[in-house]
Amino acid sequence: MRALERAQFDHVGFVTEERHEGETFVEVSQCWVTNPRSHPLNVEYLRFEASSLITGKLRTEPHIAYRVQDLNEAMASFPVLFGPFGVGEGFAVAAFVEIDGIVVEFMQYTNPDEEGWF
Repeated sequence: MRALERAQFDHVGFVTEERHEGETFVEVSQCWVTNPRSHPLNVEYLRFEASSLITGKLRTEPHIAYRVQDLNEAMASFPVLFGPFGVGEGFAVAAFVEIDGIVVEFMQYTNPDEEGWF
């Protein structure tokens, strides 16, 4: 497997059915997400609406997210589970892929130095 240039850990995401304080709705995936910057271990919780078209591992398995400088380059040669899609209003573009059976999210931030959340 090839190394990902300039990939930087961003967060870990866990699927849940419980509501969490501060959830934000992501229209494209019909999913509520929490801000991993608010969690001491950079954990994001994802709660899917029944109407979400997301299926498979992305709907049931945890994921690890990395910041990348070039989303298309990072995604190359990996099976795409979902995306690319916009996050927030110009905040970032993201995609979920599968690498060695693991769900991985790649995020290309509009501002590479961004420390906040959308």
